[in-house]
Amino acid sequence: MTKTDPGPTPPPNSRPVALITGGSRGIGAATARRLAAEGFDIALSYASREDAARAVLADVEAAGARGLAHKGDLGDPAAVLALFHAVDGAFGRLDVLVNNAGVTAPPGPLIDAEIDDLSRLFDVNILGAFVAAREAGRRMARGRGGAGGVIVNISSVAARLGSPNEFIHYGASKAALDVLTRALAVELGPEGVRVAGVAPGTTLTDIHAERGQHDKPAQVAARTPLRRNGTAEDMANAVAWLVSDEAPFVSGTTITVSGGL
Repeated sequence: MTKTDPGPTPPPNSRPVALITGGSRGIGAATARRLAAEGFDIALSYASREDAARAVLADVEAAGARGLAHKGDLGDPAAVLALFHAVDGAFGRLDVLVNNAGVTAPPGPLIDAEIDDLSRLFDVNILGAFVAAREAGRRMARGRGGAGGVIVNISSVAARLGSPNEFIHYGASKAALDVLTRALAVELGPEGVRVAGVAPGTTLTDIHAERGQHDKPAQVAARTPLRRNGTAEDMANAVAWLVSDEAPFVSGTTITVSGGL
């Protein structure tokens, strides 16, 4: 499924549009569902799981929103450009970008990391996210004919903690995203665009199971002050607040949502 037919074109500017990269699972899927409930039409990208993307679209449409799903590898800048062109064609506007797509590499000390794994991680988590932010900024900036908007970058507490012996590479990529948040907020603020971030702690998605770390969430929950892991919905709630009219003066900062870690 390269993309899902969004149906008849609505009147121009009838509903705000949010694009969530990596929107078929985990935090991205929860954010798509939450923003649809808040009145946004939803575009999402996914890498491979067409069934998961279709399930999210069904929930989006059940909430009364229009939905678009676009398949693409966001480690490829050409795929990022194709995603934004698809959004242009389907909706003709973009109000919110949630820069959520990301990958990890096998956990372990950096001295054992493979170059191919590092390259893949940085291509998706840094290059893909930076190109997506660039494309969103070009469409939102008032000086370019846009109407303003909000960019939310999904970071991680690993950017602050470093995750030595496990995910230094992942933490470093998210630290780069935090710099993007701070600097782009300065660049785009005069253009009517807010840029903010959400840094989740350990969250109950399938990312740890995919890396064979089945016990990791329970171990982190035991030392978290609130004695639990985060949920995808916890993170989606933070995103929904950041893009709402309740946060009009919030820009250039990353909110930590980690239960106190």
